[in-house]
Amino acid sequence: MSNHGPSVAIACQGGGSHSAFTAGALQRLLPAVDGESNLVGLSGTSGGALCAVTAWYGLLSEGPDYAGQLLEDIWCDVAATTPPSFLLNESLVWRKRLQNLMVPTTDVSPYATPGRPGQRWYLSLLDRHIDFDEFDALADEAPPHVTVGTVNVNSGVFETFTDAAITPKAVLASAAFPLLYKAVELNGHWHWDGLFSQNPPIREFLTSGRPKPDEIWVIQIEPQTRDDRPTSLAEITDRRQELSGNISLNQELFFVRKVNDWVEKGYLPDGFKHVEIRRLTLDKKLTAASKRDRDPRFIEDLMETGRTEADEFLNRVPKDVAEPPCQ
Repeated sequence: MSNHGPSVAIACQGGGSHSAFTAGALQRLLPAVDGESNLVGLSGTSGGALCAVTAWYGLLSEGPDYAGQLLEDIWCDVAATTPPSFLLNESLVWRKRLQNLMVPTTDVSPYATPGRPGQRWYLSLLDRHIDFDEFDALADEAPPHVTVGTVNVNSGVFETFTDAAITPKAVLASAAFPLLYKAVELNGHWHWDGLFSQNPPIREFLTSGRPKPDEIWVIQIEPQTRDDRPTSLAEITDRRQELSGNISLNQELFFVRKVNDWVEKGYLPDGFKHVEIRRLTLDKKLTAASKRDRDPRFIEDLMETGRTEADEFLNRVPKDVAEPPCQ
């Protein structure tokens, strides 16, 4: 990590396959921050957790270039490239599209079909690309620190896991959408998708006792605004899910802004400081159904969009904070 420049934390919102956008964005952001600033934290939920943990592992293992390649590799592995996985992908996407159109479909609990391969496949994906046995040693080298978000189904409270406390099951729990996957047991309690919790965790950047960032860069998957009025059932369903996905993000950012306000009024001790918030957003108009889409062309298009948007984002950041990596 650089020893000069302001400190930065990157928060990755979850969004299923749409998180491939985040992977592409991180491929540009990590070298830029490493060269000009101090990266003190990463966080994520669901697909954002996959990106954040992959980036953290690659960054501390061999540096930003390796982290970028690892993000490329893991999302290429996520893509449905074999005939069976492609057919399964198409069936899941079209099922969701039909549900959004209010076409009657049969819902089956994930507990009624114990043979579902989804969670075993996800754990296998993590095992192929990330050595979690190294996390204890990597945590000793931090910052940056990494945090993933889940929700504790039993207590109904948000729960996060940081650095060496992150296991494959914790990353799996952050992606365990309850209508598709079984809850994941962690520390004697059941956990669901991080989209129901802090999406993504942000306040931990300020309250954990670790180095506080000067800036928080939010990679936002869900659209904050829409110009049109949703009228069809599919449009209403999509917008409702977008708004739901942003509720916790906006609550997290409200906390940061409130702390900033207290700092400016002198209510807080010297350990607190103003933290700038910057957003990098996915502006493509996508549907909720496409969050399940693992078509290789769709994944690569999102990653390329992420790279492009990150380059433009870095051009907007004041030059004393960060500059785009050399081409």
